[in-house]
Amino acid sequence: MRMTQVSAFLENRPGRLLHVLEVLAQAGVNVLAHTIVDAADFGIVHLIVADPSLAMQALRQAGIVCTSTVVLVVDVPDAPGAFVQKVLRPLAEAGVNIQYSYAFGAPINATAAAREEPRPRLVLKVNDLETAERALGILPTA
Repeated sequence: MRMTQVSAFLENRPGRLLHVLEVLAQAGVNVLAHTIVDAADFGIVHLIVADPSLAMQALRQAGIVCTSTVVLVVDVPDAPGAFVQKVLRPLAEAGVNIQYSYAFGAPINATAAAREEPRPRLVLKVNDLETAERALGILPTA
């Protein structure tokens, strides 16, 4: 499924991730997944959150530079080779480039979280959403 990912740009120094997550917590934003890409002087925190609009508003009000982008979130069976067979091979055969990916296991739907078992999920930033969705057999939702 398509989801909106929020990316925050931070100085690469102690306490900056803490600050971002405190801002989101104070705004009541639930963080489902995150990953950090670092460089010498800055880092980019990619976040999957329950309410991207509220997250963007809270971060901007706190003076944190942020953007949003649409990514794919794909459920992957918890089995050897599943990522290769169910995701990588179909995308490669369709000519889709994966720009980056990261994994998480949190439920996506907050209302179903209490009854939904965590399962492997991948966040995929790809160069062609529509082709990726067709290759993976995903119906567009956003």
